[in-house]
Amino acid sequence: MHQAKYFNQLKPALISALALFFFAGVLFAPVALAQKIKQLPPPPPAPIYKPKPTPTPAPEELEVVRVTSNLIVVPVSVTDANGQPLLGLKANDFRIEEDGHAQQIAQLGDPEQVPLDIALLIDVSASVEARFGFEQKAAADFLRRVLKPGDRATVFAIDETPRMIQPFASAEIAARQLMAVTATKGFTAFFDSVLAAEKYLDQNSSQGRRRVIVVLSDGDDTARILNVSAAQSRNGDMNLIGVNAQIALMQKAQAETQQAVQRAEVTFYSINPSGNTMRLNPRSARSQQGMERIAAATGGTAFLPANESDLNAIFSRIASEIRSQYLLQYYSDNKTGGSAFRRIKVTSPTHSELRVRAREGYFPKH
Repeated sequence: MHQAKYFNQLKPALISALALFFFAGVLFAPVALAQKIKQLPPPPPAPIYKPKPTPTPAPEELEVVRVTSNLIVVPVSVTDANGQPLLGLKANDFRIEEDGHAQQIAQLGDPEQVPLDIALLIDVSASVEARFGFEQKAAADFLRRVLKPGDRATVFAIDETPRMIQPFASAEIAARQLMAVTATKGFTAFFDSVLAAEKYLDQNSSQGRRRVIVVLSDGDDTARILNVSAAQSRNGDMNLIGVNAQIALMQKAQAETQQAVQRAEVTFYSINPSGNTMRLNPRSARSQQGMERIAAATGGTAFLPANESDLNAIFSRIASEIRSQYLLQYYSDNKTGGSAFRRIKVTSPTHSELRVRAREGYFPKH
């Protein structure tokens, strides 16, 4: 009985001691555990597996096929007996040959879908002073009539040296600048002016655009004769060059100009305001023949109006012709290579009564 009483007295102290012991165990167990973990050696590194590289397959032996496409676009004018453009022909109405070999026409393009770049050259020398104002207005009206949105015109004055009046611009801007030009009563640098216009077209008119030069002049180049004479004499007396020398000089200039215009793939038109009076002067007649030769070589026309009143009608005819041209497209099968001139001949076997005009050929581009 005394033992039970003694136990009951010790019971609270015993419970407190046990609780204290348990609390100390909970408190210091993580520390001891941590110390124990720190003493363990680090685990060995996991093995690193390097995948075997996938072997690169050997490249396939591909056969390289080089295709050279030489698409040639030929503007063709077709007129009836009255000189009026004829519409409605199909590709099978035409036959085209290159260096005597028939070519397969790939497509007949629509001229309304091909933008147009025109260089208009107007003579401002002394020989045109009397009728200059009328010619000026007719040419300005022509630009307004022929150019559509997307088309461009540049204007040059045929003066003692080539003179650009207006770089590429719309019809209205070009026509306005043309009307501001004044006659100068100087010599005529005809061939150099055509060459300057051709060079400008070639450098600023991209492929896929039609290129046209329209010249309003008698074609009589007096500046070159003067320059050659001046090189031989300080007084520049033109009589120092004889007639034969003048003819040879002009023939050479005409040939050089024609070749340059052909290289640039430009269609050349000329209007000689002198009319039939040009036949009174042998040199003027030769000048007209020179313009006719360039026009024929490029598929254009050289006009010789009977009188001043015909000028507007001629400009209208040129505008109508440009807008109704057939654009023959073919891939040349010529394998000769080189840069020699290749001759083109376009006919319409189904309509032999019609007049078909196209450029005489082209210089291949490499």
